[in-house]
Amino acid sequence: MTNQIARGGKSIYGAPLGILMLEARFPRIPGDMGNGTTWPFPVLFRVVRGASPERVVLNGARGLLPDFIAAAKDLVDLGAEGITTNCGFLSLYQAELAAAVGVPVATSSLMQVPWVQAMLPPGKRVGVVTVSAGSLTDAHLDAAGVPRDIPVAGTEHGREFFRVLIKAEKNDMDVALARQDILDAGADLIRRHPEVGAIVLECTNMPPYAAALAEATGLPVYDIYSMVTWMFAGLRPKSW
Repeated sequence: MTNQIARGGKSIYGAPLGILMLEARFPRIPGDMGNGTTWPFPVLFRVVRGASPERVVLNGARGLLPDFIAAAKDLVDLGAEGITTNCGFLSLYQAELAAAVGVPVATSSLMQVPWVQAMLPPGKRVGVVTVSAGSLTDAHLDAAGVPRDIPVAGTEHGREFFRVLIKAEKNDMDVALARQDILDAGADLIRRHPEVGAIVLECTNMPPYAAALAEATGLPVYDIYSMVTWMFAGLRPKSW
């Protein structure tokens, strides 16, 4: 029998991806980033206390950077080899988190926009569906490498998604109404910007509705699931 040496240095093994979670109580259905069954690989979760969706999305995450850095460092100490976050609006902290933790960091699904744009034919553009178009500033876009004039549609005027996830008006959610809010935002995006050839979903709670949106629009749809599974593929390349 060949001698084997097991290497130590971590607290937890087999879960190389760490997810920084906002503090919220809404339902996290399968497909949501905060549902453990969403991922085809083990992940480590860490809730950042005080980082409510309303504070992060509507108030620019002001004052929360030290808390996110501390939580990210904790995940790395536990064994995470890459860090991502539970809100696309945390692109604001991309540079600071990447500099602080010493492992790859992908704060926002919006970081996919340049990749997707590079795949599109001439004359076509990436469009973004976000939980709150009114809160998505040039600073968020700049931090993720997204053009400031990108077509955007939000869900803040819908009936369910925004008021449950961001305003925390209740702890339950009508999934059909939430899905319709996403479809309505996608339809609005295409109506105002017919040149859109692919959609990136900013919000990490939107992947459960990505397939429905792709079917309704006939366009490719990318989200935090597509980005994180790509990121994981680099952390754990398949052995052939």
